[in-house]
Amino acid sequence: MMTEEIFMVEGRDLKMLIKQFVANRAKLAKTAAAKLATLSTETKNSALTAMARELENRQAEILAANDEDIKAATEKGIRSSMIDRLRLTPERIAGMAEGLRQTANLPDPIGTEDFHDTRPNGLKIRRIRVPFGLIGIIYESRPNVTVDAAALCLKTGNACILRGGSEAIRTNKKLVEVLTAATTAQGLPEHSIEFIEITDRDAVIALCRLRKSVDLIIPRGGAGLITRVVEHSTVPVIETGTGVCHIYVDKDADLEIALPVALTAKISRPSVCNAMETLLIHKDVAENFLPKITAQMIENGVELRGDEASRKICPEMKEATEEDWETEYNDLILSVKIVNDLDEAIDHINRYNTLHSDSIITRNEDAAKKFQALVDAAAVYVNTSTRFTDGFEFGFGAEIGISTQKLHARGPMGLDALTTTKYLIEGNGQTR
Repeated sequence: MMTEEIFMVEGRDLKMLIKQFVANRAKLAKTAAAKLATLSTETKNSALTAMARELENRQAEILAANDEDIKAATEKGIRSSMIDRLRLTPERIAGMAEGLRQTANLPDPIGTEDFHDTRPNGLKIRRIRVPFGLIGIIYESRPNVTVDAAALCLKTGNACILRGGSEAIRTNKKLVEVLTAATTAQGLPEHSIEFIEITDRDAVIALCRLRKSVDLIIPRGGAGLITRVVEHSTVPVIETGTGVCHIYVDKDADLEIALPVALTAKISRPSVCNAMETLLIHKDVAENFLPKITAQMIENGVELRGDEASRKICPEMKEATEEDWETEYNDLILSVKIVNDLDEAIDHINRYNTLHSDSIITRNEDAAKKFQALVDAAAVYVNTSTRFTDGFEFGFGAEIGISTQKLHARGPMGLDALTTTKYLIEGNGQTR
């Protein structure tokens, strides 16, 4: 396999070599895409179940590669919450394998018809779902994205070209090796899953400008990565945004529900995009609720940053700044604000959220309906946690990301999000 060391040649243009390397990989994957588009559902499902078995059978190899990445990340001083995103365990590998099997069991959208009509002139018009072709996925430290992306692209007849982050380079290379072994053994094209092992950022820019080869780019990661892709790409992009997620505890909230929901939304996996970053509390329940949730958060290692009203009740909080309200911490840090009413909560959320996921805890049906109607986010919850914004939890088998834009796909992106449409028209000699 070609690696970055090949480019360390004195007197040669590194950027040009990277550009050529990425273009060649994309060309191979584009050729595979044409073959994948014609595969039967049975063939694709067999490949997915074979991929699941191969993950399980080669678990030791995958964990060994992951251990090397974890060791390197630890030596670099990467914070523990980000290392958690990088870490694989037998349980997480089992979850990835289960996601592959769930994807195999889902209905195949390719070829399904969602429109048909016979025009007065006799033309018969149908619209069917078809693959995009070659999809580029650019992501950071979570190696499960490698498996999810490969699964969903294969099921929808797309080839994929993956570019993961440097922190997970060994893990991702091993995962692609394992998955490719399974797919080629099932007769699929060798380059159905391509991987760019170059960690130089120029590889991202090169991939984003391959408009003739790549049909769609999906970035998954922090704000910096997404901004870089959007600004440099000449290929259409679906943004999977950062997650500044809110939970609002209403004056009519059941506090017995609010406590565990808010606590676990922060501490269960603080490094993921659907973790709560800001807790809003109605002033009428703040004196009762805030000391309880503060004690539980601190007990679990959470640093709290509150507005003036919150710190009057719980002075152990640090002072929140304007920057805190718009920050995705990906860590055991939580901003807290007391609001006067539902309208102020909605206004705060729509000002600072990233259009990802927000939740209200309330027994007031009218308040819940108003919150869901007016909060601008891909997923809006009532009496539960933002942590459920996830393709696996939504029954999609896996996900390619959480889209925070409003065109084509929004929220957890499953199979349908990786398809486009084609019109098929039949006539018998009509002219115009």
